[in-house]
Amino acid sequence: MPEVLLLRPASLFLRTVFLSRLLPGGPGPRCVRKLSLNLQFYQGIRPNVQSSYQTDGQLPKESLSHSFQLSASKKPQDAQLDCSEEALWTTKADGRVRLRLDSSCSQPPYTVHRMFYEALDKYGDLSALGFKRQDKWEYISYYQYYQIARKVAKGFLKLGLEQAHSVAILGFNAPEWFFSAVGTVFAGGIVTGIYTTSSPDACQYIAHDSRANIIVVDTQKQLEKILKMEELMELGHQVPEETLDSIIEAQTPNQCCVLVYTSGTTGNPKGVMLSQDNITWTARYSSQAGDIHPAEVQQEVVVSYLPLSHIAAQIYDLWTGIQWGAQVCFAEPDALKGSLVNTLREVEPTSHMGVPRVWEKIMERIQEVSAQAGFIRRKMLLWAMSVTLEQNLTCPRSDLKPFTARLADYLVLARVRQALGFAKCQKNFYGAAPMTAETQHFFLGLNIHLYAGYGLSETAGPHFMSSPYNYRLYSSGKLVPGCLVKLVNQDAEGIGEICLWGRTIFMGYLNMEDKTREAIDSEGWLHTGDTGRLDQDGFLYITGRLKELIITAGGENVPPLPIEEAVKMELPIVSNAMLIGDQRKFLSMLLTLKCTLDPDTFEPTDTLTEQAVEFCQRVGSKASTVSEIVGQHDEAVYQAIEEGIQRVNANAAARPYHIQKWAILERDFSISGGELGPTMKLKRFTVLEKYKDIIDSFYQEQKNWDHPCGSQ
Repeated sequence: MPEVLLLRPASLFLRTVFLSRLLPGGPGPRCVRKLSLNLQFYQGIRPNVQSSYQTDGQLPKESLSHSFQLSASKKPQDAQLDCSEEALWTTKADGRVRLRLDSSCSQPPYTVHRMFYEALDKYGDLSALGFKRQDKWEYISYYQYYQIARKVAKGFLKLGLEQAHSVAILGFNAPEWFFSAVGTVFAGGIVTGIYTTSSPDACQYIAHDSRANIIVVDTQKQLEKILKMEELMELGHQVPEETLDSIIEAQTPNQCCVLVYTSGTTGNPKGVMLSQDNITWTARYSSQAGDIHPAEVQQEVVVSYLPLSHIAAQIYDLWTGIQWGAQVCFAEPDALKGSLVNTLREVEPTSHMGVPRVWEKIMERIQEVSAQAGFIRRKMLLWAMSVTLEQNLTCPRSDLKPFTARLADYLVLARVRQALGFAKCQKNFYGAAPMTAETQHFFLGLNIHLYAGYGLSETAGPHFMSSPYNYRLYSSGKLVPGCLVKLVNQDAEGIGEICLWGRTIFMGYLNMEDKTREAIDSEGWLHTGDTGRLDQDGFLYITGRLKELIITAGGENVPPLPIEEAVKMELPIVSNAMLIGDQRKFLSMLLTLKCTLDPDTFEPTDTLTEQAVEFCQRVGSKASTVSEIVGQHDEAVYQAIEEGIQRVNANAAARPYHIQKWAILERDFSISGGELGPTMKLKRFTVLEKYKDIIDSFYQEQKNWDHPCGSQ
């Protein structure tokens, strides 16, 4: 039986961080040891702690590993890479792959450690990570960051981290997340993020599937999802520097270092295996395509708040930050509940990324505040946004603004951007889900261009990118240099399935050969399941999805079928259940009730089936027809359905999978009604169109969200 080790470092973290160890070979964690320790590899992570260096000082180069001193003439070299005999994909955590090298982008493959080490030459003295402590911002330099990562790596080895096994991280964005991730890679492990909203079952599945030796969690609540009992056990011996150095030197760019779990349409989540080359190449070229500057030109300042278990945030915040020497400042755990705006104001980022739902929240709050403002202020804002929107739509690339547009920006819009924390922000990105034209137009009216990227977990982030110099409204940008695209099975309008090839393409799905073969064809092309078209200049426009996977406005991938089936199993009165939520801020559902069929036409009648009537009687209703329930809003039935929905929600893998609103339709789905095909298969797009008004009503109510404009 595997054992679990829990450590509680003493007085070193803003949030308590627990480490647990899952030994491979058993069904799950058996016992736990809880300690209060001052481990050497955590020494000095926080300022104002007795340690060998301070946040306001420079980490001396002499304190770096003896074999990796910056003053040494010999630079670190990766292990010799010879992948000529390797396949393009693997499903084994310790597997190697042949890299998709292309003459158009000649960067030689290299490891994460080499990327970080080379950054020290240029950025070692710069502030790398910023965090708030007692209402004051404190910073850690790149020298300190590197040294801490090495110490964490040795600590993980001491705790029993094995090569090609994972360290699972379950917590909000914080320096400790970064230290754990980089330390894992240095130690030869695989970084595996777990969403903080994941259920215990989901946590345990990922921990088992990824062969997690260690799990890092940031609260007791998260710990309880993993651990059940307490028992003492001994810690391992101190790991010498030479051991870590030998592990680093043996690493190759074509080995796995990151696992990103993504949901499919059915079954368990899939572990997307990303190689060291996937990470280092994407961190360099995808960010360059987005006009991210190296610190020699201008140090980028970003706010980290989106879940790091999502590839978009991990690439943008963590790995790109190291590549270009960015300063990454961490928001509070309640960022998306309102505190993000305060962080943005204090930090004033130079570039910012948000999923569409974040931008929608900002838009909704501005509209709310504007509606409550005085007549003159409201008119001034509307005038300024109208003038600016027209200018940005008609002359999107013109630097010569007419006087009215410049006046509107000076008098009104610049103040709004300052209130948002975007006074210095030159690049605003979005991804992970499509964005509505309404939202894009709104921000164009504020003179904020939102730059889209397109990619998947399976492409290590962006494969297409927009930037101030590569922008076209509604498009997802152009190919990142060195990447390839082809559209297969194109229709008359040039729309086809998007297939991708290049250094971004993942290694394969962990332990899932069939799924990997479905995704990657014999020539190494990734079939995305998305459809799109390319214009004559190479800009990509996404038109839809071949799959039925729902992608919410928050970027969460939600397979509808398991949730729909769960509702029908929980509520025997339900005939059809269709989940809604694509590009929406939350999930909703349309329900129909079981009713008898007309014996002549086989059309659904208004009469409930016996099973449905029994359900009604069981919950205290005398209804026998659909119209009685819907027309009179039968309280007993509606309450019973709500309770059933809540039971389904309680078993969901994570909070984004919860059904928040639902409605009962007056008539069951049928072939004649257009909702069902000839084989009784649900025609989702037809249902969306037919019941558009009901669906739209789910999302019309605005929710309060603390926003900087509220103080104006």
